[in-house]
Amino acid sequence: MSKTFGGFHSEWNLGSPGGWDYQRMAQIIGKHAWTRIRGKTDIDIELDFDDVLLNPVPSFARLLLRAHERNKGRACRPFIVLLAEEETLDKVGENIHFVEYLNGLEGVRAALAAPQELELRGERVCLRGEETTAIFADFNNRVILELGETHEIAAFLAAIRQGLVVNPRGMEPVGVKGVFEAITGEFRELMTESTYRRTPWTRLFYERATDGPAGEPIDDLIGWTRANWQNVILKPVHGYSGHGIIIGIKEADVDKAIARALDSGDYIVQEFIPPELWTERFPWVDLEKGTAYIKEWQTDFRCFVTDQGPIGFVTRFGGIPTNVGSGGGVQSTAVFTGDMPVSEAVERINDAIMGIGYDELAGIQNEMNELSKKIGNVYLLGPIMNTLRPRLITRGHIGQIMEYARNLWKDAVRLEELWLAGKLDRYIRMSPEEEALARSAPWQGSIALIASDGLFNFGGAIGDQG
Repeated sequence: MSKTFGGFHSEWNLGSPGGWDYQRMAQIIGKHAWTRIRGKTDIDIELDFDDVLLNPVPSFARLLLRAHERNKGRACRPFIVLLAEEETLDKVGENIHFVEYLNGLEGVRAALAAPQELELRGERVCLRGEETTAIFADFNNRVILELGETHEIAAFLAAIRQGLVVNPRGMEPVGVKGVFEAITGEFRELMTESTYRRTPWTRLFYERATDGPAGEPIDDLIGWTRANWQNVILKPVHGYSGHGIIIGIKEADVDKAIARALDSGDYIVQEFIPPELWTERFPWVDLEKGTAYIKEWQTDFRCFVTDQGPIGFVTRFGGIPTNVGSGGGVQSTAVFTGDMPVSEAVERINDAIMGIGYDELAGIQNEMNELSKKIGNVYLLGPIMNTLRPRLITRGHIGQIMEYARNLWKDAVRLEELWLAGKLDRYIRMSPEEEALARSAPWQGSIALIASDGLFNFGGAIGDQG
């Protein structure tokens, strides 16, 4: 069954989106668990863990090689550099694995380094004496500027200006959360229908009059937020990894939470997407307590989008928020090709797994944990969680997501045009230094990677399961 998927994107990342390699590893672990589950049950549901969109790594590598070719031509040997903060170079498995993957490609050289390791030799940007041909930087603009206060990063800034860095720094302003107000308000008519429809109502959070989710007039946004506290979420405009998010349903002291956001002066208020839309039930093993039970997890769905269309997905789960940096996990996803509704397939799989019994499920869970360690499925907080049951999606859903992603790319380019023309200044607040950095490398739809984090429902949410 492939009815239209429901839900909204909660935020975009146009600066340096990650997660590509975590999905690859989640698929390995999830496929192993499914093979073991199938061997212990008579369930006859067929699942595909190997769809190309469930492993974004090869397509991401091809994107960087296209950038190299644009920069230096086919005759030049690629030397692709992935930049990350110095203290993370030996800790973030995703970056380490991706450089290893690139070095395994014929004729390609790659390295992982900190920005201050780059050097200028004339106009050439080099690393350890070798000229770089394309760079991916795991930083947002504010962090780059902060890094420049303590380190020499002239070569990095030159690489940005020369267009060596993917993504161009001019993309990032379009990804700040305040832009969602422009999409749901002033510039609604310029957006494609799918982008507008999947953008939650959003307003910059300060004392003001505006209009509400249904177009109703709001004389006092602060008072309206207090009165609708259970239905809103407050987010830092420039936040990442879920840090600083204030969730109405989880904050007992409303006035204190509102004051915290107002004191920051850099928050949005956004309609809270009902959890039953993006929460699914999964069999869960608690090895410490020696129990197996059905647990409800919030889910999200990151779409990776390029100038050539979508290249992959990342499916995360956890609390609110689901970010791995806030303790969430990355779960396997499988394409379901059967005729029954996704909700029915989910219930059948859950029942089959729970019928196995704790002892054998604990054995499968331990195998998953050991495999996770073996392949380096870790983040700064440690090993990354996975689930016994994969998240299910249909081929019909994939087709719908591809159209959504192409529209999102087109609209993001249009939004950058508006920003360059000075028409988004009220939605994008940044220091003069941040703006200068962004304007030094405009995007204009060139080779790049966008991530859209969606609170999407593909038919397996608790609202569908009853």
